[in-house]
Amino acid sequence: MVTAASFATGPPSTVAWLRNFLQDELAPYPGRGALVARMVVAASIVMIVDMTFKIPYGAFAAMYALTTSRENPAATLKAVKITIVGFAIAAAYVLIGAILFSSEPVVRVVWVLASLFLIFFLLSAMANHLAAARFGYLVVITLTLWDSELRAEQKVVGTLWAIGSLSLANIIVAAVELIYIRLHPVDQISGALMERLHCTASLLRSLARGVKDETCERRITQLATLGTSRMRRDLLRSNYSPETNQQQGAIIALVGRLVDLGANMPFFSVQNSNEVRHRFSQLADRIESLSNVMFDGRPLPEYELPDSSAPPGIPPLFLEMRETVSVIAEVMSGSNQGGYHPPPVKLEPATSFFVPDAFSNPAHVQFGIRGGLAASLCYLAYNMVTWPGISTAVTTCLVTALTTVGASRQRQFLRFAGALAGGVILGFGAQVFVLPAIDSIAGFLILFLAVTVPAAWIAVSGPRLSYFGVQIALAFYLINLEEFKFQISLAVARDRVAGILLGLSAMWLVFDQLWGASAAVEMERTFVSTLRLLAKMMRAPISQSPNEASGEIDSLRETINANFDRLRQQADGVMLEFGPGREHSLSVSSQILRWQLQLRVVFILRIALLKYRLRFPGFEVPEPIQGAQQAFDIRLAGRLESMADRLSGRDAQNQQSIEPPLSSLEKSIQECCPEEQSGCLPALRSLLPLCSQVDSILTALDREMFSTDRKREVLSETSR
Repeated sequence: MVTAASFATGPPSTVAWLRNFLQDELAPYPGRGALVARMVVAASIVMIVDMTFKIPYGAFAAMYALTTSRENPAATLKAVKITIVGFAIAAAYVLIGAILFSSEPVVRVVWVLASLFLIFFLLSAMANHLAAARFGYLVVITLTLWDSELRAEQKVVGTLWAIGSLSLANIIVAAVELIYIRLHPVDQISGALMERLHCTASLLRSLARGVKDETCERRITQLATLGTSRMRRDLLRSNYSPETNQQQGAIIALVGRLVDLGANMPFFSVQNSNEVRHRFSQLADRIESLSNVMFDGRPLPEYELPDSSAPPGIPPLFLEMRETVSVIAEVMSGSNQGGYHPPPVKLEPATSFFVPDAFSNPAHVQFGIRGGLAASLCYLAYNMVTWPGISTAVTTCLVTALTTVGASRQRQFLRFAGALAGGVILGFGAQVFVLPAIDSIAGFLILFLAVTVPAAWIAVSGPRLSYFGVQIALAFYLINLEEFKFQISLAVARDRVAGILLGLSAMWLVFDQLWGASAAVEMERTFVSTLRLLAKMMRAPISQSPNEASGEIDSLRETINANFDRLRQQADGVMLEFGPGREHSLSVSSQILRWQLQLRVVFILRIALLKYRLRFPGFEVPEPIQGAQQAFDIRLAGRLESMADRLSGRDAQNQQSIEPPLSSLEKSIQECCPEEQSGCLPALRSLLPLCSQVDSILTALDREMFSTDRKREVLSETSR
């Protein structure tokens, strides 16, 4: 049972936090090994091709081969297309700029500075961030080429080699992904379904043993918040037959419901009796058998679930999970006696080139000025001292420019730490101890793999650590893949690290100080936005159309989930902000993180409750009860709005008078379904416990936020 007291634990020590952080980020998860293998294979092929045929820009090509791969092969192919188009546009832009402005040095400098502003503006204002990043990266890495003393013909050839080398790397990535799709026996949709079934079965087994499996609970919570909209979009684009499409759609929706129910199981107390453990193990076995059927296509084995009676101490959600598993089996066998049909899929709207407020929001222009000014200072600095080796300073500005000071410094820290690890430690170490003993490409491949494999494993971590792995690989590649020989000069690594330091200094002097937004302030804004979105989800579905209601809920679900991830990233950024308000910012960050844990539980519980509002098969309730539940949800939404108003400084006078009508819901259930009439109890057995949990958590959260707000007011009056 989750209570307010369960969230009252203090923050862990630094060592414990670091240990837990690394365990979370580096722990294996389904598909991680295969993804790392594809990344390493693609990067290795690119390295061998570039070194064998002496293709320029090998370091950047290998880096893009390493980072373009995605968990979803279809997403990788889409990223490859966007990358090649972005590179092509950038190459055309560079060549046209060279034709128009290369003859006059002063005019060229103005063009370069304007281009840097344009790149950063596009990073903020373009709807497709990947395309903007690829465009900017190719422009930046060719700047030193056009500033050199080479003949114009050599500069043009060098620019064409840049797009050719990077495009070839992406084509190799696409080929590796296509081969993987052919060799892998499970398609992407089935793989996602199997992962969810395995995770649910593992949770049930841990509950049967009476052992708390925090890793499994976190993963099933992530899957519940992620939802099934991505799988249903993949299904919409698939080439299945109409009959298979309908069957797969039903299975996706049912497995999503099963995950939603499983994610709520840890919030309820379980009596660990022999009968309960046996029931949990039986259901886990059944779920595993369904997963095996998806994997090898064997006929569904005959299996009889135990009778519908519930032994004492078993959670009501378990019975719903068992019924859901039965319906999944029926759909997979083709009978579907329950007549279940999947919710409709809402087509994705066409995306525009720019974000909606690209030319009305001054923040985009400010971002362009901040980033462009920092990069311009680096560009002018290395040209004035005639030290092109530190041109990585401009690249550093490009890749570490984020919206908040803390987030930008977090990226800067990871870039510098990665450069030290990959350039100074691994790069210097390889030059001194390993490369003198290597005399073939096969020997160098072993060294390449020894660095690339751990870097790739780190690169597929969460957003808080992944960039560190990318920078380890890039720093090593820049030292050892830029020339077609074993690099023995230590000056290359020195110049790369010096350039990164210059870029970080420019970002600190300009980007962080000019219109810089505090990560703590952004955390408050994100948390307030999450409260309002969750309030909107409490009122959902607003539309009576099934298609519109499904699209509305999917959109809210994905946005809220993204906000939870953003809060965690912003909290990491707060730790890297310094100044007189640091203690206050850290306090605010800790407070919001504690509150968002409770809010995440409310979110998971709400997902489970939506099946009643959406009237899923088996969860239809009488009209009076549905009306009482809707009234309960509306009052909860009012409480969430009140919390958001209070945090954002708006007047929220009635927050203490808002009391969710849980008693009214209880009364409606008792009137419609008295205990002696058991016919309607199966559809209602978990409705009241779930609503009670939401009520309890929000009541505790509201009181804590109100108490915190009062303390701030008292401190403010005292300071006056």
